[in-house]
Amino acid sequence: MPFQLVFLDAATLGDADITQLQQPDCHLTLHDYTDAADIVPRLQHADIAIINKCVLDAASLQQLPRLKAIMVTATGTDNVDIVAANNAGIVVKNVQNYAETAVPQQVFALLLALTNQLIQYHQAVQTGVWSKSKNFCLLDYPIMELAGKTLVIIGYGALGQKTAALANAFGMNVIISERPDAAHARTGRVLFRTALAQADVVSLHCPLTTNTFHLLDAERMSWLKPGAIIINTARGALIEPNALITALHSGQVRAAGLDVLAQEPPPANDILLNSKHPNLLITPHTGWASQEARKRMVHKIAVNIHNFIADRTDN
Repeated sequence: MPFQLVFLDAATLGDADITQLQQPDCHLTLHDYTDAADIVPRLQHADIAIINKCVLDAASLQQLPRLKAIMVTATGTDNVDIVAANNAGIVVKNVQNYAETAVPQQVFALLLALTNQLIQYHQAVQTGVWSKSKNFCLLDYPIMELAGKTLVIIGYGALGQKTAALANAFGMNVIISERPDAAHARTGRVLFRTALAQADVVSLHCPLTTNTFHLLDAERMSWLKPGAIIINTARGALIEPNALITALHSGQVRAAGLDVLAQEPPPANDILLNSKHPNLLITPHTGWASQEARKRMVHKIAVNIHNFIADRTDN
């Protein structure tokens, strides 16, 4: 009997070619999107679930006795109850290092847009301000060089390391932060509070856990060097949004570039979406989504599926 594979939210990969996911002696069912109420019915006869952002909690997993594996088309697995999956004997596989060039590129796309004031200058050109200028150039918005500035990286996995390499190429000083709750710093790292106090730029690359929820809140933002820039390409809930708005308006935070929000897609009344602060730049979670990265992702998912099935078949 062929393995039954069900991809619950295939449309989240956009126009990526997912034909590799069709394995020999397997039947693959694709759903563009799946509402919460439809998750269990659609996985009722599945051996392998493929998901991106669909939530598989303990209550759902308890109703899926046939399910043998969950393939997550992302690095983060916070949408899966790992403990419940382990207790049920369900294998959970994520995809690592597929976006290790794409995400750091997004970090610096956001950072350069903010430090070179690209949005403001583009709008000035579009609205005719430059055409009316008596000077050959516009100098209305201050530009900051990255060379010599200090970048603090929180979360030093593959993405943090690649971001550090790009920062070095710009001539930045790189500090690797220790975990927030650590009493002592490992070799090559700096205690969290000490690191924040030295930061001209903070780049977040850590997972979202109970320990990192609202990692940057009002108190911790007060530890920053005044005028620091925050870049978040990891998880939206790492930052407390009200605290960020307050820090932007006070000048404690000079600018923020966010590729992620706590709820995605965000509601129309999201406080960050409705902020009019000129130095808040938000992109719609696209840092991972270069064409090359999505191609690597699909390949890695296909390999995970192949290896899982081969292991089960051999045994």
